[in-house]
Amino acid sequence: MLFFSDLPPLLGGTLLQLPTTPATAQRLLLDSRRVETPADSLFFALRGPQHDGHRYLPELYRAGVRQFVVQDAVDVAAYPEAGFVRVPDTLVALQELAARHRQRFALPLFGITGSNGKTIVKEWLAQLLSPDELVCKSPRSYNSQVGVPLSVWELTAQHTVGIFEAGISEPGEMARLAHVIQPTIGIFTNLGTAHDAGFASQAEKAAEKMRLFEGTNTLFYCADHELVHATARRQLNPTRTALVAWTRHRPLYDAHQADVLVTVQEAAAGRTVVRLERNRPRPQEHTFTLPFADEPSVENALHCLAVLLWRQVAPPDIQARLDRLQPVAMRLEMKQAVNDCYILDDTYNNDLAGLRLALDALARQTRRGRRTLILSDVLESGLSGAELYARVAALLPLHGVECLIGIGPDISQHQAAFQGLSTSFYPDTAAFLADFRPEQFRQEVLLVKGARRYGFERIVAAFQQKIHGTVLEVDLDALVHNLNFYRRRLQPGVKLMVMVKAFAYGSGSAEVANLLQFHRADYLAVAYADEGVDLRQHGISLPLMVMNPAPDAFQKLRQYHLEPEIYSFELLQEYLRAAREAPMPAIHLKLDTGMRRLGFAEEDLPELCRLLKENAAHVRVASALTHLAGADEAQHNDFSRAQLAAFQRMTPLVEQALGYSILKHALNSAGIVRFPEAQHNMVRLGIGLYGVEATGQEQDALHPVSTLRTTVSQIKTLPAGHTVGYGRRGQAATHERRIATLAIGYADGYDRRFGNGAGKVVIRGQRAPLVGNVCMDMCMVDVTHIPGAQAGDLATVFGQGLPLTELAARIGTIPYELLTNVSERVKRVFVAEV
Repeated sequence: MLFFSDLPPLLGGTLLQLPTTPATAQRLLLDSRRVETPADSLFFALRGPQHDGHRYLPELYRAGVRQFVVQDAVDVAAYPEAGFVRVPDTLVALQELAARHRQRFALPLFGITGSNGKTIVKEWLAQLLSPDELVCKSPRSYNSQVGVPLSVWELTAQHTVGIFEAGISEPGEMARLAHVIQPTIGIFTNLGTAHDAGFASQAEKAAEKMRLFEGTNTLFYCADHELVHATARRQLNPTRTALVAWTRHRPLYDAHQADVLVTVQEAAAGRTVVRLERNRPRPQEHTFTLPFADEPSVENALHCLAVLLWRQVAPPDIQARLDRLQPVAMRLEMKQAVNDCYILDDTYNNDLAGLRLALDALARQTRRGRRTLILSDVLESGLSGAELYARVAALLPLHGVECLIGIGPDISQHQAAFQGLSTSFYPDTAAFLADFRPEQFRQEVLLVKGARRYGFERIVAAFQQKIHGTVLEVDLDALVHNLNFYRRRLQPGVKLMVMVKAFAYGSGSAEVANLLQFHRADYLAVAYADEGVDLRQHGISLPLMVMNPAPDAFQKLRQYHLEPEIYSFELLQEYLRAAREAPMPAIHLKLDTGMRRLGFAEEDLPELCRLLKENAAHVRVASALTHLAGADEAQHNDFSRAQLAAFQRMTPLVEQALGYSILKHALNSAGIVRFPEAQHNMVRLGIGLYGVEATGQEQDALHPVSTLRTTVSQIKTLPAGHTVGYGRRGQAATHERRIATLAIGYADGYDRRFGNGAGKVVIRGQRAPLVGNVCMDMCMVDVTHIPGAQAGDLATVFGQGLPLTELAARIGTIPYELLTNVSERVKRVFVAEV
């Protein structure tokens, strides 16, 4: 047990003040939005490019937190009951505390690094070792400078093995993670191009990653990755670290460069048969079947297989464990469900650390309605059933859970722990599905959290709306990456307004707005009042600007506190009449500096200022804005600068008439990149958030947010001379062709201009051109060159391997149109690292 008074010597810090009540530090807290148990939480005020934890000390104190580690000077008198330790660097202190915690446990501990596959190898290795061990592992992909210490903090005396992954992006980082993890066994998955920008060369990156293993007893890796192989032999001390390498190249095995030779005997139908030859401790040969056929999964599984052989697990037992391996769902998925319900799908494992993260995600949802948790038995906790479910029960009200559906014999046996909740329990998943009645669930947010063996994917399928197989997957982590890319370009104090109009550029307004609210955007903007009302009804409380308000919607503006953009005298007069009858929200003045669509021109300012001055008691101005006509193209630079100069002339006159300062914003996504000197005190982020850098200058810095996928409904052979589709436009003129029909058409927003070869999709990693016209609900592609293609295959319409910018250029449009055209009948699935 760690008391607050123990911290100064442990962290090399100075005690500023002891808490008035002696407290223990059990939960490490880094985010003021995730306070669960304030009495035993220890907050580290971390500082970074986009955040400063010291800003949230008052908020945390009000929430009941009484233990703080800071690096800035703090007026402790303002926090009379709290304890403070000041350290030179709070991140270093966090890592040092985790490292001291790690030193308490003498157990085998795996450290995993590499460019790809770290999380998969960690999850699979934990599955494969679980029959023999109680495993503590990083939750999801917690492998950063912050994620690693949080993961290691979860180690307890009950665990018998630890498995932690470590990721780095620049030199100097791995030594800090190695100090925290202190692995005894290592796995180096591979070396790819991820984070190349942070290193001078691949060799430097390999050497930096290898530092994780300088204190290990054993390292596993694939000798076919030549740079990994050479770096391990050069950098690691052979008297301390045994190198266990596997290879698919017999010369390396014969030369005793590798301990295990892998020969692929068969790869088909989702499985791979491999033969393994070993030299040590005696010559052996074994054949195993891996339940995967794709190359990345095979390599990841072979790392795990090498570990099991080294641990001398019996081959028949190894095969039985391999047969139970399942693909790992890397991220939590958020899905629409029946009766206006919403599902958070986290069905791939269930341990205490993962449950806490999933509950955090549930608590962040702003949607109205009951919070329901569908939970299987919690596995491999190392705790007695009574203690385990008492802990689970304590977590649920802290995260707003009102209803619990427990599935499994263990949780059912301890149902008495869940007093105060609406509960029901079932012995297994089949019993729940037999009793399932969709009408019993309405306007709820459901977290479905289950261990793989319980097959909770059947529960998710039962809840989901019956929508056809075309899905728009929205990567919320990519969206956050893009948000931070633009935030890093802002000068201190500049606010950020984010566009969520047009269904958030097709991505889903409520979900995107919820994420932006969590990440503390300053303003949101929608096109019409109804969009703003919908966001308010989904719990969005951020200031909202409506860009196209109509007088008949003024009552909604007042009711839901939506702030209109006022762009004409007619609209202003209507608004003033409404404001004289009852208080109305603040307004945003649209100034026309050259777009010539909407707004007050420079010659309108005297009359505008007179009206505002005369009606100061009835209306308040929140901001003035203008819209650049050509910010994304260098050929219009002079015009853009002329617009900005006009805006600079106009806004002081408005402020002078008002008698107070207002927000001023002129820059859109392109303007943020190209005119940083004109940020004023707010900017508007639109298409850039969704992964399209409008200027084309820094597209590689953004992550694609949306992936549109559909399914192959049927494949037919089209004989030479025959046609397919309306108007007989799709022809097999000279040779037989295989034609796949896809479940997407122009009613789903897939543009008819993609027909007749203009568009392509990706099936099984290969591009397939469209054949014939795009129909209302389907289209056809040529898969003659993809012999393995079959009904049920996924086809990527845009996303990885088929970027929006390329597709837009193919039909002479812009990415905005392709995104916003995706019909609302297409199911949205939101994925995120929780």
